[in-house]
Parts: sequence; C-alpha cells; structure tokens
Amino acid sequence: MSMKKYTGKVIFGGIAIGKIRIEGKCKQIVKRNRVDDVEEEVIRYHNAVKNAVAQLKTIHRKAVQDVGEVNAQIFEVHAMMLEDGDYMESVENIIRTQSMNAEYAVAATGDNFVKLFSEMEDEYFRARADDIKDISDRLIKVLSGEEETKEHEDKKEAVILAAEDLTPSETIQMDKDLLLGFVTKYGSVNSHTAILARTMNIPALTGIEINQSWNGKLAIVDGFHGELILEPDEATLSDYQAKKEKISEEAKENRKLMGMENVTKSGKKVKIYANIANVSDTYAVLQNDAEGIGLFRSEFLYMESDTFPDEEKQFAAYKQVAETMGGKKVIIRTMDIGADKKLPYFNLGVEENPAMGYRAIRISISQPELFKTQLRAIYRASLYGNISIMYPMITSVWELEKITKMEKEVMAELKTTGIDCRPLERGIMIETPAAAIISDRLAPMVDFFSIGTNDLVQYTLAVDRQNNNLGDFYNPNHEAVLRLIQTVIDNGHKEGIWVGICGEMASDLELTDKFLDMGIDELSVAPVFNLAVRKKVREHE
Repeated sequence: MSMKKYTGKVIFGGIAIGKIRIEGKCKQIVKRNRVDDVEEEVIRYHNAVKNAVAQLKTIHRKAVQDVGEVNAQIFEVHAMMLEDGDYMESVENIIRTQSMNAEYAVAATGDNFVKLFSEMEDEYFRARADDIKDISDRLIKVLSGEEETKEHEDKKEAVILAAEDLTPSETIQMDKDLLLGFVTKYGSVNSHTAILARTMNIPALTGIEINQSWNGKLAIVDGFHGELILEPDEATLSDYQAKKEKISEEAKENRKLMGMENVTKSGKKVKIYANIANVSDTYAVLQNDAEGIGLFRSEFLYMESDTFPDEEKQFAAYKQVAETMGGKKVIIRTMDIGADKKLPYFNLGVEENPAMGYRAIRISISQPELFKTQLRAIYRASLYGNISIMYPMITSVWELEKITKMEKEVMAELKTTGIDCRPLERGIMIETPAAAIISDRLAPMVDFFSIGTNDLVQYTLAVDRQNNNLGDFYNPNHEAVLRLIQTVIDNGHKEGIWVGICGEMASDLELTDKFLDMGIDELSVAPVFNLAVRKKVREHE
C-alpha cells in the first residue's frame, strides 16, 4: 500500500508518529425484557446510579493527578448528570409505563437525549451529546454486571488511537505514556474530550473517516496541518521525525524558562499573558507559567448554557478564575456574541453581513439589563482577585461614555446591597480601523488598549476571515495593519496607558521582534505558546 493522506480538523497541534490502533467500539447489545415488579426494577436502577457515581469519583481522583482540578471537573459533572431530574424521570417512566428492564430504559433515554443534543445548532451543545452517551454506557455496564476495564492494561506499546469517537471517560483513563495521539471521525473541537487532549498535550484530529484496515499500520498525525499520513514513505517519515525532534528540543529548552522574567536584553519588561475560553483553561495558564490572563472570552459562558447565564453562574466562574490565578491579572472581556459566535436561545435574526452587524458591545449597549448582569458579576468577583475589564468592538467615544455611565450605576446598585466595589482597571479592544484611527481620543478614557488583530485584519483589508477561499488575501503582515498597530501603540503611550495584542498575531514568533521594536507592552497568547514567546522576548536585542 502506498502512502496516503487524510485531512481533518485540528483538535490539538503537534506531531505523533507510531502504529495505529483501532479502538473498536463494541456497541452494547441491550436486551429488551419485560419485568414483573417495576418498583424493584426502579430500585435496581437507583443502585446502579450509586455505583456509577462511585466509579466516577475514582476516575475524578485520577484525572486530578493527570490534568488538574479544573479539567477533572467534567467527571463531577457526569456524576451530577447521572442524577439529573429529567434524565432519571425519563428512565423511571419507561420502566414503569412499559414494564421494561432498566438497561433498556437507560439505553432508550440515552438515545433520545443524544439525538436531542446532536441536532442542536450550537457546537457546544452538540458536544454534550458525548457526555450523555458516556453516562448512559456506564450505567448499562453497571446494570449488566460488566466489569469496569482498565484501559490499555495489556497494551504496552505506545500508539495512535483511531476511533469513531471517544468519550471524556475513555480519554482520561488512557495511559498518557502509551498514547501518542488520537484521530476520531466524530467529535467537536469544543468537546470535553478535545479540552482534555489539549491539556494532556496530545496531538489530535477529528473529522477523519476511520478504516478498520489501518489497524497496526504506521502513521503520522500532523496536528499543525490537520493531516493523517498513513504508511509514510521513508523520506516523509525521516522529515517528520526531524520535525518532531526539533519540536521536542524546543519544548525542553523552553521549560528551562519557567519562573524567569519576560525581559529583553536591553531590560525592557514585557507582560506575557494567556488567552482562555473557559474556567477549565486556567490550569494550562498556570502550567505554562503565564503572568496572567490577558483575555478571558466570557461569551463561552453564554455558549455553554441553554439560556443566558444568570449573575450567580457568571460570578462563580469569574471568582474561580480570579482565585485560582492567586492575585495575577485576569482581564475579562465582556461578551462578544454575534458574527460567527451564535447563541441558539438568542434570536439575533439573519443578517446580510454579521461580522459588521449586531454584535459584541452593540448588543451590550442595546440590552442594558443583560449587560448589567454581567457587569455586576464581574465587579463582585473582583473582590476575590486581580480582575480588569475589557470591552470589545469599540468604534467611538460615545460608546465609552455610555459604558462608563452603566458602570457607575452598577457600582451604586451593588453598594445598596452592601457590596462596596472599587472601580476596575478598564480597557478596550482595538479591533476596528475606526478605534485605531481615533485611539488618541479613546486613550484618555481607559487604562489600556488590547489590539484584537483577528478582526482588525479582516476589517482593514475587507477580507472575511471565515472564508477559506480568500487565504492569499488575508495578510496579517499587511503594511496597513502594521501602521494601525503602530498608531495605537504611540497614541496609548502618549497618554501613559499600556498597549497589548491579544489576537493570533501575538503568538507569531516571526513578528515578536517587530512588535517589541514598535514598543508593545503586552502579548497575550494561547497558554501553550507562553514559554516560546518568553524565549523570543528574552533574545530580543
């Protein structure tokens, strides 16, 4: 068989080289039996739930060791899902009304709920289908007396795992030393399985049609270009081995920089922060020695919920991140909903040009109660750590004036309830050419600027960044973009405020020297890039 390439979506970057092992999902055959005593069957079901919850507690303990407390929470969530009222009610109802055995009732409920979640538009909810499947499979195993198997006990060779899909339980129970990477057909880049893969630093792809005949064959997972290369020829293999070795050496060298300062050779101190999408990412921030969080994308809290998250839910999330970061800076960006980030429960209507439509701060200003709920949660959480606040998609002075008025109202409201909040350090995202051009007028109104290069590039060049056909035209290094960045830095410094970059360009190591020469004060990147950027900063003349 000659070398073949398959393209999928990247869950996590990196390179894995090894034999493929097909993870055969033995579909549980659930027998459908009538039962005489339905109440006794309901009791049997409840006992199985208790056993399954006990199993999950054991898995949770292992997960804490492997991926940290925050990421391990998924297994506590699974335990709660097992005891969810709607789920339990459905199982009990099937047992009682159809006189069916618990295994069948669980399988039927699981299938119904999985179907419900799978058909939702929002990718986050589609990913929750995996969690429902996971808990249902576990319950059926307990009910049918099947022993909990220890993953990979008899398989001592490290492999690339290929499977139709992988549940979070299956992923966490794998021996990390024996798992080089994984490839799945189903799954989402937002699933908990994907989050665990990123935290465990395992190159992973999804969206690849798995073929049983691959079992035992040599393969390469290229997590940078989203490719699975099956039976590579000698030249390709040698090339990837060299790339892998280089990545490994660089990572090893970078680990030596743990605890060191982010300072150039001439003594200029630069802040290197991390971007996060949810609470669970905080573990990776600490693991990679980031100085703080430069962008907490709060809209993911909204995308992970089936309705607008209330003040308490938001407060709990912001407080947890602030506490976990132990006094390090946490910059929370207010919700940036709209464009490609949609909420199924928030009917924004169809827009001709959503990237330039009703989104981000425009929604917040137009819907004050929604916005104030978030502001209250952020201000309350600020009493538990070092929180700053940042506003997205600003284009004019009047928007900031409106926001300032609402901030004061929120602080006054909180004071009447006995919560005395101090004003927070506040900044704005510079992601529109308008904001960049009038940055001299915006600078006196804020404490910092954070340049969102992803949108700044698309708006400056009039190139839709979601459109794959326009790749050659989407040029982050375009002179116009770089000139706008320089303008923003100069105007910020004239007013005595700090200026950072939190878009993808911040992690482009070929641009680090350029940004430092421009006078940038902060770079906020995905946690995995923190040490690489630190190295680049420390080497800067």
